[in-house]
Amino acid sequence: MARNYKIGLVHATMNSVVPILEAFQHFAPDVKLLNFMDEGLIDELNNTGNVTDLMVEQLVSLMKRAEESGVDGILLTCSSFSPYVAGVANKFDIPVLSADIAMLEHAIEIGDKLGVIATVGAAGPTTTKLLYEIADEKNRTIEVDTHVITEAFNALQKGDQTTHNRLIREKISELSTQNDVILLAQMSMCRSLVEWEKPNIPILTSPEISIRTIFEKSSIKEVL
Repeated sequence: MARNYKIGLVHATMNSVVPILEAFQHFAPDVKLLNFMDEGLIDELNNTGNVTDLMVEQLVSLMKRAEESGVDGILLTCSSFSPYVAGVANKFDIPVLSADIAMLEHAIEIGDKLGVIATVGAAGPTTTKLLYEIADEKNRTIEVDTHVITEAFNALQKGDQTTHNRLIREKISELSTQNDVILLAQMSMCRSLVEWEKPNIPILTSPEISIRTIFEKSSIKEVL
């Protein structure tokens, strides 16, 4: 690379950290990552089911800290806050991207019947709404079948990755016969696909797609 590039990762849960770090290590190991975290955001969201103005302000505060650290782009790893990214991105002089937006756009390009699996209550409806909005913008007609498995998130919070993975895999297998493509709404769900013989259907996760997109928006061509 011509210089040392830095990407700021903004998290609302520890569960998203490992998947995105592993993806960067695989696809762009020379990029420096700075992590900014507020777990109180996802805890409040799970308790209330609503994203408040104060929560968005707290998210923007994390993003400003990232920008002040000199990063070339900011990547938000929590899909529950994706609808609010466009409204705050103009506050920054660097590219700001929600990790799942590129994944949603890709899903609409390759399928009409989309199965969505989430483990956080707010993430399911958020992803569904975004998919229909993007489809409208692209003049595409889609059907979205969304399922939320909060038990899986609760299991992962308790360190029970086996139960978390099993619940997601069972739902993937169920939806694979009814849809063209399956989306895992949250980055934390990627671990369920490791060392598993997946059904013969596209199963999309956000890390790789979002990394490539933030690089393109940041003009970091050398690492693609």
